[in-house]
This record gives sequence, C-alpha cells and structure tokens, in this order.
Amino acid sequence: MAYTYQELKKKTVAQLREIAKGIENEAVKGYSQLNKEHLLIGLCKALGIDHRVHHVARGIDKAKVKGQIKQLKKERDEILAKSEKDYKKLHIIRHKIHRLKRVLRKASF
Repeated sequence: MAYTYQELKKKTVAQLREIAKGIENEAVKGYSQLNKEHLLIGLCKALGIDHRVHHVARGIDKAKVKGQIKQLKKERDEILAKSEKDYKKLHIIRHKIHRLKRVLRKASF
C-alpha cells in the first residue's frame, strides 16, 4: 500500500513498526528500537516518500508576487549603488518588499 507522509505521521508507533516489519531496507533496520520520529523518517526513506512539509500558497499567484519582489530588489540595489541615495524611496521599496513577503507567508498553509 502506498502511504503519504501525513498518513504515516498520524499512525501510532506500533502501527509504524508493523509497516516497518514488512520492509527490508537499511533505513528501518532496528525498527523495534526506534522512536516515532526516527521511525517515521526511516520509513519515508525506505518507501521513497518526501518527509519534509511543503507549504502551498493559496489564493494568490505566488510566481507573480515573487517576480514583484525581485523587481523591487533590483530597484533597491540600484538606489544603493548610487552615490546620492534617495532614502525616502529606499524606505518605500523596502516596505513594499516586506509587505509582499508577508502576503506570501499568510497565503501559505
């Protein structure tokens, strides 16, 4: 049976050990002695499951927002490269970058 990381994470240690019992892999060797955290990682390696949590941005166009941040960073670097710096514009750009990063974080689940 194919498992996902979230399904495995919800199982008890005893259930994870039952799954590990049927797997011949170096990652789950000594499964009866492993705690849940280590057993979960070992099972993920043995089954080829990604064990890191991925956040998905919902409700926004993530690529568009990241493109805006890149453009603002270019403008910021241009201002910093000049000998006569426009600190008011620099402050506005940094604030916009900060707000866009917050939008990305809020949209991620």
